[in-house]
Order: sequence, then structure tokens, then C-alpha cells
Amino acid sequence: MGDSEYSFSLTTFSPSGKLVQIEYALNAVAQGRPALGIKAKNGVVLATEKKIPSPLVDETTLTKVENLSENIGVVYAGMVPDYRVLLRKGRKSAQQYYTYYRELIPVSQLVREEAAIMQEFTQSGGVRPFGISLMIAGYDDSGPQLFQVDPSGSYFGWKASAIGKNHVNAKSFLEKRYNDDIELEDAIHTAILTLKEGFEGAITAENIEIGIVGEDRKFRTLTPSQVQDYLGEVE
Repeated sequence: MGDSEYSFSLTTFSPSGKLVQIEYALNAVAQGRPALGIKAKNGVVLATEKKIPSPLVDETTLTKVENLSENIGVVYAGMVPDYRVLLRKGRKSAQQYYTYYRELIPVSQLVREEAAIMQEFTQSGGVRPFGISLMIAGYDDSGPQLFQVDPSGSYFGWKASAIGKNHVNAKSFLEKRYNDDIELEDAIHTAILTLKEGFEGAITAENIEIGIVGEDRKFRTLTPSQVQDYLGEVE
């Protein structure tokens, strides 16, 4: 009996040891708009393609790069509604930590909280896995950090990584460009160049989004005018 016989059950392993619905969830991620993260010596950058589905849509209502806490930001590839759920739960965890300890939640702890939620949805009947992967960037007492969380609930720290469409090519490009001594400004330039590699059409300040966190430990999304300045520098 092949794996396809088990593809409709999330909680039943196939004979080859796979949970096939999780693989399908990864396929949903691979169909999403590209996103990437790069950890620099003095900060972290997140970047993503943000194409508006219709010229009638108000682009100010669409954001892919968001704050989880003051010093931690996140970007996703995959299904938007699933992102909103994890965003809300992540912000709640960060605020609960701050209320209790009166200090910002460590990046690795918030990543564990998000990964635990995603893992719960692979082990329960009547639910489905989250159809997204997250790139979480932050700066705390351990310095700049970048994590990727997948639908299975697995997570790893990365120096640079990419998710979404063309992620394999994007990772290959980052492997050639990355070095341990990269500065935040250079990381922003590398992020834009990586997005340009697989970009369909002209890249503008309106159809990409960039978020950064530096030594000030304040994660922020760059304005379109700031993005335009960086685009001018790489061209």
C-alpha cells in the first residue's frame, strides 16, 4: 500500500514513516511569495516579495513583515490566514512574558512558543497543519538571531535562509554571497539582490517589504522611500 492511501489522515504514519499532510503543507509554503532572512554582525534583515493581487486593493492594508515584540519581527511564506493566528498567539506570549518579568522575551523562547503551537497541530485529530513557514528575526542579550519555523514545528537557527517560491535558488544565491563579517547595510543590499534573482517583472519599493533590527534592539519595517533608497544603491 502506497503513501497516498494515508494522505488524508494527519495523525497516521504511512508505511514509509511519513505524515503526508505535513509534506503537503510544505508544498503550500513553496507556492507562497518568496521571503528571506539574513543575520549580519550587527543586526538581522527580513525581506519579502509583496505583490498586490489587484490594482483596486489598498496596499497599505497588506503587510507581510510584522512585529512580534519590540525587538522581534517575523515574515512568512504560505497562507495568510494561518499567519494571522500565529502572529496573534506570538504577540500574546511576548506580552505575557513582559507582564510577568518586566523585560523583553528572548528570541529563542518566542520561537519555541510558536514552534510548539505548530507542532500541536500535527498531533491532533480534526485539525490540519499550518500552511506557512515563518522567518523570525530578533536581537537580545545573545546578539542578533534568525530562526526558521516549519509546519511540522521544527525550527533551526540560520545565518541566512529563504522560504516560499524559488527558495532553493535563493538559498544557493545566499550561500555564494554570505560571509560571517557582513554588516547590516550590506545584508540589506544582499537581501534585495536575492529577491531580484527570482523576481517576475520590475522590482519597486511598493512590491517588496523589508524589516530590520539592529543594535538598538528595535525591530522596524522600512518605509517605501527608505526601500527606494536601497534599491537605488544596488542598481
